[in-house]
Amino acid sequence: MSHNQFSLLKEKRFLPFFITQALGALNDNVFKNALIILVSFTTATRLGLDAGLLVNLAAILFILPFFLFSATSGQLADKYEKSRSIRYIKFAEIIIMAGAITGFYLDNVYLLLGILFLMGFQSALFGPLKYGLLPQHLHTEELIGGNALVESGTFLAILLGTILGGVFIAMGADGMNYLYASLLTFAVAGFLASRKIPNTPAVNPELKINWNPVTETIRNFKFMATNKTVFLAILGISWFWFYGAVYLAQIPNYTKSTLAGDESVAILFLTAFSVGIGIGSIFCEKLSAGRVEVGLVPVGAIGLSVFGYDLYLTNSASELTPTFNYVQFFWLDGSWRVLIDATLIGISGGLFTVPLYALVQQVGDKKHMSRLFAGLNIMNAFFMVISGIFAIALLQAGLTIPQIFLTTAIINIFVAIYIFFKAPLFIVRFITWLLVNTIYRIKNNNLNLIPKHGGCVLVCNHVSFIDALIIAGYCKRNIRFVMYHKIFKAPLIGPFFKMAKAIPIAPALENKKLMQSAFDKIAQELENGEVVCVFPEGQLTADGNVGEFKKGIEKIIQRTPVPVIPMALKGLWGSWFSRYNGKAMSGMPRKFMARVNIIAGNPVPPEEVSADMLYKKVSALKAD
Repeated sequence: MSHNQFSLLKEKRFLPFFITQALGALNDNVFKNALIILVSFTTATRLGLDAGLLVNLAAILFILPFFLFSATSGQLADKYEKSRSIRYIKFAEIIIMAGAITGFYLDNVYLLLGILFLMGFQSALFGPLKYGLLPQHLHTEELIGGNALVESGTFLAILLGTILGGVFIAMGADGMNYLYASLLTFAVAGFLASRKIPNTPAVNPELKINWNPVTETIRNFKFMATNKTVFLAILGISWFWFYGAVYLAQIPNYTKSTLAGDESVAILFLTAFSVGIGIGSIFCEKLSAGRVEVGLVPVGAIGLSVFGYDLYLTNSASELTPTFNYVQFFWLDGSWRVLIDATLIGISGGLFTVPLYALVQQVGDKKHMSRLFAGLNIMNAFFMVISGIFAIALLQAGLTIPQIFLTTAIINIFVAIYIFFKAPLFIVRFITWLLVNTIYRIKNNNLNLIPKHGGCVLVCNHVSFIDALIIAGYCKRNIRFVMYHKIFKAPLIGPFFKMAKAIPIAPALENKKLMQSAFDKIAQELENGEVVCVFPEGQLTADGNVGEFKKGIEKIIQRTPVPVIPMALKGLWGSWFSRYNGKAMSGMPRKFMARVNIIAGNPVPPEEVSADMLYKKVSALKAD
């Protein structure tokens, strides 16, 4: 049965946490934007200070705690029960917001900058708890949906907080009263919501805390590097923070000098970007069919470059005078294209980051989870600082803001190529996702019968060269496929099987050494708790019927006793990838958009497994 991500909002294991983190993001941004506007337009002038200097100092003070405290906060999050830690942090937020109200009332910019540092400190503590908690309360198939809700909720809270902070300051004295009430109300509401977060046990209570942030950060990064997939996922997330920081930092000047718009146009552009991220995040659940679908990451990467480039093409003007408000802006040529590009960049960002967050939570070491996200926080902060230096350098070199967008979109292509080259899994899943969502209309039945954890073997009839890709596209667990070595080496699709680390096998008469190596590798994968898929016919069907099952499946189960799940593929016979006309992948493609069914049967205990019995079960599933 398919899972609806929005049903998580009805469950105690998720809803209180969701409300807590969303209110925290909302409050952070109400305060930050109110402070930045106040400093930029009144306080700096009154004190005779440079507004740009104060704004940049504020940015540094907020980011600095991530460098100083993330390594320690990650250890604390792994060592102690998380819901209680979150309550402490949210209670501290009430005190911090009381200090913020005092600073605004006294018009003391130095106190307010100190409060901003404390808010960064609080965020540095909360981040590892936030992402470490999710995999403890959500099932694997819920990780995409849970992260999607968190990301969309966070960005929409950031948007609303940014708008409210600006509106309150613009209202004058009355607005300040609304600001005080909002800061305190959101902080108290967040604390009350945190009290409902379920108990979240420590994942590593025996951990000894290393209080030295430098050595712990180095140790954390060394640990991240031991798992290439996790490290590249973290690198991808941090790159998006770089990309997003470049765009967001330029929005005020972009809307003034390129779009000739006032502050309301800047808010409109930010709204389009933030709503896009929310939409992209929510789409992830629908497009991934409940699994951690990293095949969406290349889709997002492509979108970030394509729509970033189109934003440059849409309007490359510079040094214009801000003339139009948001209503007038709508009637200008190209205005809708700008907003659509901003929305599509946001959607692409959601598709890019949500699967990466879920991937880290799925494959990362559970006893090291919060420390992984602490390392991610440090890397994110570093990339954001570098993004500022990058933008300043390009501006000093004479580039316009549209040219900065273009340069960032081009660099994104090379970063994506690097990540995908180092982790071919992303491209394999991308090709698989495209295949199962465009060429065929696929329906699956009873795939929930595949165990969620532990080693097992799938046995399926072999109809076409792309059977493995289709099965991989719809099973929620990662699968190691065993396939005839000539299919493994087939043109066009062979390289994808190699990147997917399929296991090639040959009959003893053809290559006894390869056969033995395959059986050894299968045993190793099953012992490691992985899913292995075998096509016991040993070759593609020549007539569409299920062929005799070879005895190799019995040998596999005798060596490593695990459950066997019979499966059947229906609807692929007659496709271009089948041997319908004697030779597969020849002539014109046929049976485009065919209806394909994947059907799973009840698991067979290892002691009952025989090749003949599995043949009958698969044949029966195909006949149904």
